[in-house]
Amino acid sequence: MKTVGVIGAGAWGTALAQVLASDGTQVLIWAREPELVREINDHHANSLFLPGAKLAPNIRATNHIGDLGILPTILAVAPAQHLAGVLAGLPNRPRDLVLCAKGIEAGTGRLMADVAKEAAPAASIAVLSGPTFAHEVAAGLPTAVTLACSGGDAQWQRLSPVIARASLRPYYSDDVIGAEIGGAVKNVLAIACGVVEGLGLGQNARAALIARGYAEMLRFGLSRGARAETLAGLCGMGDLVLTCTSTSSRNFSLGKALGEGMSAEEALAGKNSVAEGAHTAPVLAEIARNERIDMPIVLAIAGLLAGAMTARDVVAHLLARPLKAEGSASA
Repeated sequence: MKTVGVIGAGAWGTALAQVLASDGTQVLIWAREPELVREINDHHANSLFLPGAKLAPNIRATNHIGDLGILPTILAVAPAQHLAGVLAGLPNRPRDLVLCAKGIEAGTGRLMADVAKEAAPAASIAVLSGPTFAHEVAAGLPTAVTLACSGGDAQWQRLSPVIARASLRPYYSDDVIGAEIGGAVKNVLAIACGVVEGLGLGQNARAALIARGYAEMLRFGLSRGARAETLAGLCGMGDLVLTCTSTSSRNFSLGKALGEGMSAEEALAGKNSVAEGAHTAPVLAEIARNERIDMPIVLAIAGLLAGAMTARDVVAHLLARPLKAEGSASA
């Protein structure tokens, strides 16, 4: 049986390794921390990022990324802002490289597929995205995702049996841009929904914010060549609903803390895991301003994270916008 590689032993990378190992597949996972490698190999556990999970014995860990170099399929689950640097440690050779991080690169505005194409030009790129809380995936609870393949049906035929499991059901797409944009934008919108929760503004406000946030996601996606039906699916609307409705979402939890009065610095301090929306919001807002894409929620959250607005300022600003038709080009 072939070995599948996983880059990144955070909660999501470890959960993916666990579900892939569930049918006996050998999984080699790369972790930066030597102590985490030892814990996975010696105790079949990841107490730092996925506490309470008993990992399959056919998951092995390494802190030498070159050990994954010969593998034909690698899932890249490193945080979005570190993806380029991590991929630089792999030999450039033909393989299926499945991107599982959700975000936009700060400073460049690049989506992860563009980052990967430059860092690993010989690889065939795919994107795995959808409504996925790591602890549920690791526990074997039913999960459905989008698997967007730049190599079309031929790549899907290679990858789908590598990734599909009894509890993990991938759906095919060839819209890599749409899959990436859904995963990146929803993180920012989840912060906004967390703010609503932290301020105690109720379920009506959150439902409205999800709907209007989706309109912003759609506008941005269409401007980049994504398809509307992709963003209406698992990697767009599905992921948006999940992360906007639960404190299991790091981004929602960040927004809730901001709504309760914490500063962004206070809310982010001492966290083991990354709330990618905090990195995505400023670069997404800059793109929206430069390209005149109407994304008022994204701009407001970027202002909140930068300390330029308070949580109540954000709400007042959004409520004071001019009235207009719901289906208009601007929100």
